[in-house]
Order: sequence, then C-alpha cells, then structure tokens
Amino acid sequence: MKQFQLAQINVAKMKGVNINDPMMKEFVDNLDAVNALAEMSEGFVWRLKEDNNNATDLDPYQDPTIITNISVWRDVSTLQQFTYRSFHSDFLKRRREWFSVYGKVYMAMWWVPSGEYPTMEQAMERVEYLAKNGPSQYAFSFKNSFSMP
Repeated sequence: MKQFQLAQINVAKMKGVNINDPMMKEFVDNLDAVNALAEMSEGFVWRLKEDNNNATDLDPYQDPTIITNISVWRDVSTLQQFTYRSFHSDFLKRRREWFSVYGKVYMAMWWVPSGEYPTMEQAMERVEYLAKNGPSQYAFSFKNSFSMP
C-alpha cells in the first residue's frame, strides 16, 4: 500500500518593497528560529530552502513583494499543531504587521507520495487550482481538509 505525506504552500504579499525593507526586519530576524522550530516539530518531513536556509530569495511570481514557503508534513494534524500551537502562532497573529492580503486563497495542501517533494511550479498550481475550483482531494485547506488517499 502506497504511503502519503502532506505538502503545503503558503503565499504571502509583504508590505515592504522586498524582504530587505526595514519594515520586514523583525519578521526576517525570526525566520531562522521559526524554521528551526518547524524542523524539530513532530511530523515535519521537508521544506524548500536555499543556501540562506529559507526560500525568501526565490521569486516564482516575478514580484519581489511575494514570498512563499513549501513544506511536507506527516499529516494535517502535525502541520496544524506547528501552525497554531507553537511559537509560529505568535507570528501568525502578527502577520498584518508585515503582510497584506494576498487574494482569496493564499495557501493550499495536498497529499504527495512519501519521499516525493513538490516543486515550486507544482505548488503554485495547487494554489491556483484551489482558488478557481474550491477544495478537493487535489488541493484543500485546513478548513476543508481531505483524508490521506
């Protein structure tokens, strides 16, 4: 029987002109701590990162005000635990200090075969799909999650 893990993408539009804008300083200064917490969290599998230990230098939307993160987790509950019941939630509560609203859909989750990691293009497509078609097994959110296949 094939095993699956949960992939997620989160897209955010910064209020600053780019990640180096002084208004983004506190957010940026805490990225390493939040990422380290994610990597130590139960259920964490993988996250997209570059040599700087995060994905803030990637520009998949050709817009320096948009940042993304992509990660893979064991299941919805472990991602939910990290997102809403850890140090990460302190920054989530303050997100309006650093980020504007990025459209109606800014995150998506989906199941991937264990050991496979999504590309940026695949992840971006899931957000677009969810925005156009609503939740399904193909792309969903915490509010409307789907069970592992």
